[in-house]
Amino acid sequence: MVEYESEVIDEESFEINFADAKAYHNRALQYKDSGQRPSLAFNIASVALERYLVAICDLYGESPRNHNYITLMQDVVKVVEVPKDLIRRIKAMDWIFGICSIDEYRHPDPDASDMENVLVLCQEVQKLFDNKRIAAIRHLASQISEDIVHSL
Repeated sequence: MVEYESEVIDEESFEINFADAKAYHNRALQYKDSGQRPSLAFNIASVALERYLVAICDLYGESPRNHNYITLMQDVVKVVEVPKDLIRRIKAMDWIFGICSIDEYRHPDPDASDMENVLVLCQEVQKLFDNKRIAAIRHLASQISEDIVHSL
């Protein structure tokens, strides 16, 4: 944990979620490029999108209340400015999974356009990360680690 701009940041959780998001995103692109079925690439990219959103929350010390896309976006917009159209498109991901209704749960087979959409969403969410903030938090975390080592 580090304190940055009076916020307590779980740097380790951020690093895990951010690295996992990038790994899932890269794997989804590999599946797409190798001709795997679109639903497979879609599902992997959907996990990447979720992890990117959680990582944004981690980066600002905001604990996500839930991991569906609607709630994640409600948490993300508390800490970063997000274009309204991007918010709408990400929240719509819950509809694809049928998350919004317990009574009418469905999980349709995502097609190539769904796959392309979530891959674009991943790219757009990547742009929301503040690289200067990430570098500052990493620097603080490494200083804390060094201080601990020197105190031993």
